Amino acid sequence: MEFPDVMKPIRKLAMVANREKTGAVDLARELEAIAVSCDVEVRSTFEFPVPEGFLHSMDACCVIGGDGTLLSVVQESARDQVPLIGVNRGSLGFLTTLSAGEARSDFRSILGGAYRVVHRSLLESSSGPGLKSFALNDILIKDVINSRIVHLEVHADGELVTDYYCDGLIFSTPTGSTAYNLSAGGPLIHPGTKVIAMTPICPHTLSNRTIIFRENIALRVTNCLSESELLVALDGQRKLMTSQAYPVEIRLADVTLPLALKLDHSHFAVLRTKLKWSGGYAERPRDQA
Repeated sequence: MEFPDVMKPIRKLAMVANREKTGAVDLARELEAIAVSCDVEVRSTFEFPVPEGFLHSMDACCVIGGDGTLLSVVQESARDQVPLIGVNRGSLGFLTTLSAGEARSDFRSILGGAYRVVHRSLLESSSGPGLKSFALNDILIKDVINSRIVHLEVHADGELVTDYYCDGLIFSTPTGSTAYNLSAGGPLIHPGTKVIAMTPICPHTLSNRTIIFRENIALRVTNCLSESELLVALDGQRKLMTSQAYPVEIRLADVTLPLALKLDHSHFAVLRTKLKWSGGYAERPRDQA
């Protein structure tokens, strides 16, 4: 389950807006004006990834843009444990769950404490001494040259899982299960669970399918081809350098990402809307149910 925190009013608010998204700048100014009228201290930026320390001492951070904009703030949010309020000015909006209209109508009440915070699992990855980073959605391991397959060996807690000839491997959190993992044929996973999904991309062995690992597993991925250079991409934005000398280590991080949601937020309502599910009994004539 996702266990919500008991919330207090927001008195210090960071505002991050993606000026490349239509209407994001104007909406940021509207919401900032609302916050100021509620005696909330506001710190704003159109820069992302946000400068290091930008969220320090803030009660919350309002991110206006698409899911990619929110993902760019994950490192700072996790470091300072500042809840992210996502306002969607992009396309799908699995993470930026508030519409512009909802933000305008509900912002005063949200600032007053009418929201809940859930803590989402993060992946921690390292590819050498001291080289670590977090991912909220997924970690992709593939060859730096798109046309090349990779030969990867995976160990879980030191035990060989198997080796893969494939286009790449996706390691996904439950939150990221609706992203690249889903496109590659992986399963949907409730975001309140603490697991890691490993999904191969176009495996040469057709029986290679997604594996779900428990929360405290330590995964190690080794490049078996000396002539291959691996790309390790975190949330599709940040990259880790790799070498033959160091395997890629992946596990669930000790820290989580605090995500602020409306009190009536429904994960399954989001799935029904964003994935365009249909055919439920509520929509069928009674004689067809």
